[in-house]
Amino acid sequence: MKNLKLKSLLLAAVVAFGFTSCSDDDENGGVEGNAQLTLRMTDAPGDYDQVWVDVQDVMIKTEAPVGEEEAEWESLANVEAGRYDLLQLTGGVSQLLADVEIPAGYLDQVRLILGPDNAVVVDGVEIPMATPSAQQSGLKLKVEQELEPGESYEYLLDFDVDESVVTTGNGGYILKPVIRMMAMANTGSIVGEIHPTETKSLVKAQNASYTISAYTDEAGNFVLHGVPAGTYKVTVTPDAETGLEVKTIDNVKVEEDTPVDLETIYLE
Repeated sequence: MKNLKLKSLLLAAVVAFGFTSCSDDDENGGVEGNAQLTLRMTDAPGDYDQVWVDVQDVMIKTEAPVGEEEAEWESLANVEAGRYDLLQLTGGVSQLLADVEIPAGYLDQVRLILGPDNAVVVDGVEIPMATPSAQQSGLKLKVEQELEPGESYEYLLDFDVDESVVTTGNGGYILKPVIRMMAMANTGSIVGEIHPTETKSLVKAQNASYTISAYTDEAGNFVLHGVPAGTYKVTVTPDAETGLEVKTIDNVKVEEDTPVDLETIYLE
């Protein structure tokens, strides 16, 4: 990941899905009761002033009813559609996309619907990003998890700006979203503070399978969310203009549901 930044971006969505009768539940193999579904968005860094995305809807797909090949997509109610700067997601801040109660059962996919009003700001100039119609019609993210009644499930959508913003030969930009989706219950986090705090630093945790990164906030704090269990090398890269050296910390062990606090890291 790279640029975890914002301070509030999207929606608190409440969903009202129609319930079927008990006999229908039994017939379709459904599960009675509701589960709580929380979706949050964060940002992996990119070298831009701002990256604006036009979020228009969030949808889910559940298990197909008996006799049908696949289920219909269902929009979450009360979605706060809007145009949001991903690069406001800094220092470990994540944005709530939805916090809803839905019928328990199999959750297959989540779809993020984008509109056409996307742009990147470079050197203070806002440049529209062309967005292929296939991307606008919905970026599908696999969940493939059984949601149990009475339980809560939280997922993090990590929007990789550096991979998502594609430059064209004529100096233009195209938005082709690349999003990593992680179940928060199956991951840990890495937190800490970089000193001196006046400069923005890129913090990256990496092993053979994963790379997760974020920039520090204005106070030098950082949080790497959604880090799968494992051992990582953490690299802190300050702005080149500062003249400070890159700092590396080896063998950082991460466990599920546990934050690893690296405390204060001093750059020289």
